Amino acid sequence: MRKENEVLEIIARLKKEYPVTGPFLDWSNPLELIVATSLSAQCTDERVNTVTKSLFKKYKTAHDYASARIVDLEKDVYSTGFYRNKAKNLKGLGQRLLDDYGGEVPQDFTSLQTLPGVAKKTAAIVMSKAFGVHESVAVDTHVFRIAKLLGLTTSQSIESVRRDLNAIVPRKHYLYFNELLITHGRKVCIARRPQCSSCILLSLCPTGKENV
Repeated sequence: MRKENEVLEIIARLKKEYPVTGPFLDWSNPLELIVATSLSAQCTDERVNTVTKSLFKKYKTAHDYASARIVDLEKDVYSTGFYRNKAKNLKGLGQRLLDDYGGEVPQDFTSLQTLPGVAKKTAAIVMSKAFGVHESVAVDTHVFRIAKLLGLTTSQSIESVRRDLNAIVPRKHYLYFNELLITHGRKVCIARRPQCSSCILLSLCPTGKENV
């Protein structure tokens, strides 16, 4: 129960500190959200948003991705890094949606994970943001790192951290918790130079107390 109470206090403090979170990925439908989130692996949201601004004008449907030439997709997503694998996943994503889901993004956490390039993190984000169903905390590098610093988990794998957080974060806050920690990780709890002395969470953070 102690950790559950700590989570609520963390959320309350971060909400006061960041009444507006982000910025995050730009999207206007579930397909765009999946594509943008997939491209964000090892890439900044700002870079992805620059790329998708033109990408989403060129590819509007699952069929557009499925019928695209790999070489064209590679050029279109080149600046996001790991472009060959990302282009392959985008083409496979379009084909799988056509073959199994009538060209539409499935509104199911498990089904989403059968799509190329979609793991639990992306599936959780799509379910929460596109469909309003909170299935899991999405654990990216910021959430993974900060949750451990705060002592909310001692697990060493993303999947184990995800399970630990799902058990102590209220389900209605799954998405909000992710966005608050990402925002905090970008502004204050920066990986290489954490600003512990000015952190709103210092009194709750065993790691931060050791650093000041």
